[in-house]
Amino acid sequence: MTSPAPETGRIHRTVHTTEVAAPAGVVYGLIADAAKWPLYFPPNVHVERLAFDGVHEHLAVWATANGEARSWTSRRRLDAAARRIEFRQEVPAAPLSAMTGTWIVEPLGAARSELTLLHEFSVAGDRAEDVAWVNRATDTNSRAELGNLARLGERWGQLDALVMSFEDTVRIAAPPQAVYAFLERVGDWPRLLPHVSRLEVTERGPVQVMSMDTLTADGSAHTTESVRVCFPDSGRIVYKQTRTPALMEAHTGSWTVTGDEHGTTATSQHRVVVREEAIARVLGEGADLRSARDYIRTALGRNSTATLTYAKRHAESLAAPPR
Repeated sequence: MTSPAPETGRIHRTVHTTEVAAPAGVVYGLIADAAKWPLYFPPNVHVERLAFDGVHEHLAVWATANGEARSWTSRRRLDAAARRIEFRQEVPAAPLSAMTGTWIVEPLGAARSELTLLHEFSVAGDRAEDVAWVNRATDTNSRAELGNLARLGERWGQLDALVMSFEDTVRIAAPPQAVYAFLERVGDWPRLLPHVSRLEVTERGPVQVMSMDTLTADGSAHTTESVRVCFPDSGRIVYKQTRTPALMEAHTGSWTVTGDEHGTTATSQHRVVVREEAIARVLGEGADLRSARDYIRTALGRNSTATLTYAKRHAESLAAPPR
């Protein structure tokens, strides 16, 4: 499974290795749980499991490569006993014609592990500039992924406390299409949302890449950068902040819009990894992890609820009968 078909052209190979201060089973678990990759792997924006039988897994993946948002589908074979995961991109993103690889976790004692990531790829036409592009993307992303896993591994006993998830919901007396349109058209947000002072967006199909200045309760501004993937058929927009505020090591989320006979339910969901080393700098010397979690919950919840409230006003004004 780890070698491209011969007809795809010359095979290029890369190897990346790191040591992780965590048991091999913990490291394997982080790699195996692909849905959480956007929280743990800096390049990953969104991962959806399409099928899984306990061993074989089918994934849809959105990630950045050399600063560009890309998407593909992958097949994985998970071997928990050997702590080994093989993968193959089913529909590789150009310029790739094939991409396969293997994650290998080996114990270095009870509390340390060696993590190896192997890639084998081929490029259509084997053009030197395309090979160089893929090599650069593979090296940059692999180093980021392994480096972050090593940092998380050092704190694996605290991971449950560092990761937080929450949501806010608003009921809206309007069709779901109007609510979804408000959330999707982010270019209009500076005009419609008082807590958004600036927003720039570029769109390519369902993917939006955006930079936004958000005002906090004390009047200060935070600049964030995000990649969003829009799923209008299911009423979902998922995103990952690629530039986060100081207290957040990672931040992913989603907007979900569902309709029923009474109207629409709009939900904002957040998942965050707290940057523990920034707590004292941002919140003061007396602050701890609990106060950081409370601060993040309040700040993100306030802004997302405000956005949903304005979406409600906008959609209900469109649905109101003329007078």
